[in-house]
Amino acid sequence: MSVTAGTTLVIKSPKFLDNEFISSKYTCDGLNVNPEISIDEIPKNTKSLAIILDDPDAPNGSFCHWIMWNITPKNSIKENSAPGIQGRNSFGENKYDGPCPPSGKHHYHFKVYALNTKLNLLVSTDKNELEKAMKEHIIARGELVGLYKR
Repeated sequence: MSVTAGTTLVIKSPKFLDNEFISSKYTCDGLNVNPEISIDEIPKNTKSLAIILDDPDAPNGSFCHWIMWNITPKNSIKENSAPGIQGRNSFGENKYDGPCPPSGKHHYHFKVYALNTKLNLLVSTDKNELEKAMKEHIIARGELVGLYKR
């Protein structure tokens, strides 16, 4: 049975607006901690949330900066927190690694997914494996794009 995302999550941050610049505090040039993310319109049947932060402007294709799943459904992910299980990002680390473009302006996509289940995944799970595991369980999704330039 395929589950389709029938609703859209409203993803915002009190730290930057959609398609606006992210403060260097949340990047490799600053404290390198995740910004607060607010999540609204979570469906009542949501069992867990997942987040993927990636940069499609990276020189060698999409670069993943953060993945996390089994987040308790709630309306925010606090700054400098990991309320779920963190998987392996493109740096090979299980943590948030903020924007760090080699040059120019890049777009950073904070994608949040509402799932109808919790996921049983290893901490070695990467973005592609997480996306595959979530595919049939997504009931809503939303996205916030932040910019960063060096």
